[in-house]
Amino acid sequence: MSNQAAGGPLQGLRVIEMAGIGPAPFCGRMLADMGADVIVIERPMALRGLNTGNAINRGKRSLSLNLKSPMGLQAATLLINSASALIEGYRPGVMEQLGLAPAAFEASNPKLVFGRVTGWGQTGPLAQAPGHDINYVALSGVSSIASRAGTAPSLPATLIGDMAGGAMFLAFGLLCAILEAQRSGRGQVVDAAMIDGVGALSGLIHSMRGSGMWPAAAGQNLFLHSSPFYDSFECLDGRYITLGAIEPQFYREMLRLLELSDVDPTQQYDASQWPALRLRVAARIKSKSREQWCALLEGSDACFAPVLTLDEAAEHAQNRARGNFVEVSGELQAAAAPRFSRSETRSPQPGPKPGQHSLELLLELGFDTEQIEQLIND
Repeated sequence: MSNQAAGGPLQGLRVIEMAGIGPAPFCGRMLADMGADVIVIERPMALRGLNTGNAINRGKRSLSLNLKSPMGLQAATLLINSASALIEGYRPGVMEQLGLAPAAFEASNPKLVFGRVTGWGQTGPLAQAPGHDINYVALSGVSSIASRAGTAPSLPATLIGDMAGGAMFLAFGLLCAILEAQRSGRGQVVDAAMIDGVGALSGLIHSMRGSGMWPAAAGQNLFLHSSPFYDSFECLDGRYITLGAIEPQFYREMLRLLELSDVDPTQQYDASQWPALRLRVAARIKSKSREQWCALLEGSDACFAPVLTLDEAAEHAQNRARGNFVEVSGELQAAAAPRFSRSETRSPQPGPKPGQHSLELLLELGFDTEQIEQLIND
């Protein structure tokens, strides 16, 4: 059954996804969550014991094709011609080698938006170089703001480069180009490079640098783990909480609740006082357990949150109230985001096994029984 029947703000939009890993599949899942009919073209080898029916592929349909065979290439071409957009995360030139370059669809599907997501982009001296999330974030300059004095930078795996810099900018670019194609009648290529996306995400930081509010010296920069009011602190039980009291009124409340009434709140941004006060704050936090601090600080103006594990996060009252986690086939997953006032997002469905919808999709494309048998067994 087509996902178009499932509702959502993107109902009626068909997107073809070339199977891969990382940002392209996550972009496809974001679109599928919003009601798009996302069809994944898998290579036949994916059927050999590899089950990609997981959270990143939920709500999609899957077709297995041998793109090196004439009939497989024909089926892929027909499918792409039925879509508004295509997304792929291969190295530059791979789709051209397959015979599925953007130019191949200029006449048959002139409005097609061709979404390409890579680490380094389609151009430049590193375009063909391999890499991963950690590399792209490093070259963008953003890793440098995720370090503590005397330690190497540390970032959460895959979230910044792959998903934020890659998948989200690809999804945004695709929808921008689809809207433009409705006006112009012409599609185009969306070149979503993770290094570009991460760089764009640092816009606020560059703005602060330009206005003199981002000191280069780590000891004077509240975001770089030097201040007593913006960081993670260890509790008595070895767990952690976070404080983020940047604004003066929130800082005053933080001092009050931590019973540090002798500290002058008007001196909040005097970095010379930070080391000594940070030691006091750290000692104060270590005097109670994480749950004790939750009971005292959660919901207050001190800008507080506990550091939770993934399992704990799913049980937190805020996440439960918003339905931020869903269970699909016994697997805990993050729910679709964002929310809409009128349109509902799709009800999460298990991701397909590779090729699960091959028969259904090939029938939709008009292939007869003999051709389908050949395609499936190719």
